[in-house]
Amino acid sequence: MTDAVQRPAPGPAPHVPRPAGRIARLVLWAEFLTLYLAAPLFMALAAPPQWIWPLLAGATALGVALLFRTPGFSWRELARAPDQGDWAWAAAFALGTLLLAAGLCAWINPDALFGLARERPQLMVMILLFYPFLSALPQELFFRALFFRRYGALLGAPTRPAAMLANAALFALAHLFYWNWVAVGFTFVGGLVFAWAYAHRRSFLLAWALHAAAGGMVFLSGLGVYFYHGAIGAPAVAAQSVHLR
Repeated sequence: MTDAVQRPAPGPAPHVPRPAGRIARLVLWAEFLTLYLAAPLFMALAAPPQWIWPLLAGATALGVALLFRTPGFSWRELARAPDQGDWAWAAAFALGTLLLAAGLCAWINPDALFGLARERPQLMVMILLFYPFLSALPQELFFRALFFRRYGALLGAPTRPAAMLANAALFALAHLFYWNWVAVGFTFVGGLVFAWAYAHRRSFLLAWALHAAAGGMVFLSGLGVYFYHGAIGAPAVAAQSVHLR
């Protein structure tokens, strides 16, 4: 009788130190609320559109600096490879995202369906090549690594549903400046998946790969028209940008 082959468990969860003392905890809460609540609301409600990208770049740079200073954090932990079976799951997720995004695009904006791939294929290829590094990577550093490693103790165990729901909700809030429900809705659902990959599968690389795949499929489907700089606008204007036909 042979022993059953067991799938290896994910690697050990990184230790998230609890802040020592009330002052340290208050400082972390101040950082957390500023980065993940006040800054997105300012960008959505008060910042001119031309300020958005400099503000995002500055927030990301600050987040990376804070991550570097987080006790117990090591950049090497971000390099842990996903389990072999996770790659098959990631491929299925990418295909599912493409089908969902294309279906939604065909419903709400059929003229845009696969528009970028049809009309500007070279630009589409450039997005597929560079989106993972210029967009998905900094977002995952900020919303997964920094969020859970530096502020996870404020929300309880990182793997608790409440922590992952909070992560997804704040990730969606960070896209509010687009002022359309497609961007906010897709990023909330995506945020749940990326948080699960980071917190439960304990792999930053998997979360990054899923984010890169989702972003690429959204732009490929044509739904990327709601995620680019031209989609940024005031609420009154953007309320007309996503409509049902």
